[in-house]
Amino acid sequence: MLDATSVQRAVTERSLAFKTEDGAELVGRMYRPDQRPFAAVVLNSATGVPQTFYTHFARWLAAERGLAVLTYDYRGSGRSYAGPLRKVRADMSDWGIRDQVAARRAMRREVPDTPLWIVGHSLGAMLLPNQPEMEDVVRVIGVASGMVHHHDHPWPYRAVALNFWFTFGPLATLVCGYLPGKALRVGEDLPAGVFWQWRKWCTSRDFYDADIGDRLPAPDWNSDAVVRLHAFADDDLIPPPQVGRLAQVFGTDAVVIDPGDHGLAKIGHLGAFSRRNKAIWPILLEG
Repeated sequence: MLDATSVQRAVTERSLAFKTEDGAELVGRMYRPDQRPFAAVVLNSATGVPQTFYTHFARWLAAERGLAVLTYDYRGSGRSYAGPLRKVRADMSDWGIRDQVAARRAMRREVPDTPLWIVGHSLGAMLLPNQPEMEDVVRVIGVASGMVHHHDHPWPYRAVALNFWFTFGPLATLVCGYLPGKALRVGEDLPAGVFWQWRKWCTSRDFYDADIGDRLPAPDWNSDAVVRLHAFADDDLIPPPQVGRLAQVFGTDAVVIDPGDHGLAKIGHLGAFSRRNKAIWPILLEG
């Protein structure tokens, strides 16, 4: 059973490198409490968000909830960068299937015989129903993860999304050979293949259906894991109805969190892991 008290435990942190089945080397960070962990958590990042973004949340899980946590960066990004980025051959399927599966395998090796959880931010939970080896996962916590089309965004953010997908995103990627996310202020730089597949999914009413086959396994969620997908009322990037669309694939319902109900000014798409919004962290673990 999860220890829900706020006992402060000492936490050991160390770097952890591991390889995917197709040979990509990923670099992560392990956070372990000074006792046998209640569960082992693999934290899958959102697109263009480095693992360092989740440091405070990971430390909180280890120190105050007694969980072992693995954060990591997808191939070609963050601490897994092996540049130059224009030469990185990776797409969204690599990140959301192969890299995430490799992280789970690494965690099983590091913390065996312990209940396995997945915390997935955006992309981090989106493709779990398409993945193999889910049999020993006992809990899935999705955070702002859904299947979105650009017409689903509310105005005025929709105008930003349309410009990104159809104007400055493609042009910048063609010119640079990768998406210069930092320069465009849309997150980290991304391999071109990641951007193009991401764009394809988010500009299609059928989302990823066209890629099911060689690049992407079909969704087949038959796990007994407890699944809780959290949506945020003020998330313009992946609004609650689109989290609900993904929840249907899992056979569950989305849980919508309104920041005002918890005395918070804003959560949006990225704010759930911010220390200023720490009040909702225990809520993410409910279920």
